[in-house]
Amino acid sequence: MADAAIEWEGPLGLEDELAQLRRGDLNALAALLARYQNRLYRYLLRLVRETSTAEDLFQQTWLRVAQKIRSYDSRRNFDAWLFSVARNLAIDHLRRHRPESLDEPLAFGETRAERTPAAGPDAFELLLARERTSLLMSALEKLPAIYREVLTLRFEEEMKIEEVAAVLDAPLSTVKTRLRRALEALRREFETAAPARDWQ
Repeated sequence: MADAAIEWEGPLGLEDELAQLRRGDLNALAALLARYQNRLYRYLLRLVRETSTAEDLFQQTWLRVAQKIRSYDSRRNFDAWLFSVARNLAIDHLRRHRPESLDEPLAFGETRAERTPAAGPDAFELLLARERTSLLMSALEKLPAIYREVLTLRFEEEMKIEEVAAVLDAPLSTVKTRLRRALEALRREFETAAPARDWQ
């Protein structure tokens, strides 16, 4: 019963904060910022790969949220709306300041992505897992922004495919294709960076 009450409290807290922000209560903005700061900043950092730029875009996102909150449709998922606002600002920045684009890159070879094995509980396996994580982050950084973005939303932010589609404002089939290609590209980068013997 207590667990059900805790689960019920979460969405109410968010809805209350959104309602307060619509009424102009800036304390609600601070509460929302605290709720989303780590996730949103990490997402922006994955897209632009520069700390200072991610910080600027993070601040711009919250200013835009404060300006546009009255036009937010409460029937929509707030996470998806918030990340869409951040994404639009990041895309504008990337188009102005870098040749890198969030448009669909050329298709890679159509191969199936292979899963990396899960780490075991012993010390050696934990050490290997840590090394793999480092290699994975390095491989992720080498991918085009369009692939970093979809992988971050799906796996780091743990969004459902439908939520990712809402953030990207793209059809579900496009998101699935982009995700598959991103995993394939990541696997190739990962395999290139890591000696084959480490993953067998």
